[in-house]
Amino acid sequence: MATDNDAKLAVLIDADNAQPRIIEALLAEIAKYGTAHVRRAYGDWTGPNLKGWKDELLAQSIQPMQQFAYTNRKNSTDSAMIIDAMDLLYTGRFDGFCILSSDSDFTRLASRIRESGLTVYGFGERKTPKAFVAACDKFIYTENLTGPTAPEPVQLSAAAQLRNNAALLNQLRNAVEAASDDDGWATLSHVGQILTNQSPDFDSRTYGYSKLSDLITAINLFDLERRDTGAGKKALILVRDKRRRTKKEG
Repeated sequence: MATDNDAKLAVLIDADNAQPRIIEALLAEIAKYGTAHVRRAYGDWTGPNLKGWKDELLAQSIQPMQQFAYTNRKNSTDSAMIIDAMDLLYTGRFDGFCILSSDSDFTRLASRIRESGLTVYGFGERKTPKAFVAACDKFIYTENLTGPTAPEPVQLSAAAQLRNNAALLNQLRNAVEAASDDDGWATLSHVGQILTNQSPDFDSRTYGYSKLSDLITAINLFDLERRDTGAGKKALILVRDKRRRTKKEG
């Protein structure tokens, strides 16, 4: 999955299914993965439900895409987003798509974009159906982006509590083992990539830590080591399951 900051991204927002207060944090997150060359928000802007969006649309240079609600039962916004996404895909100008919605209707769209070799970043609330989450290369819960104004993430700051989370430990240990060399050491970046490949919604912020290295340190079941790679180059962070220590190391 490409994470080059030069990646050209199309950002499509289901305004009927998202809150305007998260947009600044959303775009800051998207900037980690590339540049948002297209920013569009879809909804029926003639109705009262979207009146809180105006300031954010102007401040963040997001183009509002008008879609009238023709009936009460059918979501015209979803259809318009899907059609535009396919039009943008066929231009061949983009490296990836960012889709903001908690709606399962975009599951097939995400799969189709990935089939074309492009990266799909999904954003939505924790209630987002697992099918849509799994269809994305990476999925970020918006609760992890909005800080203290959002519901608090699951706080597992105590090492004992983290170690009691069997599902989390299995995820981490399996990823470290898969990325490790003969001595058990793995680069943290490679571990993070494997975690995302296996679970697109894996995010250390869900557990109250801003970085994967902080989460692993808190668990206290892994060794972390920084290795210099040469003058002017960023040091590598390596991780190893403590169970892989040799008798000599203790």
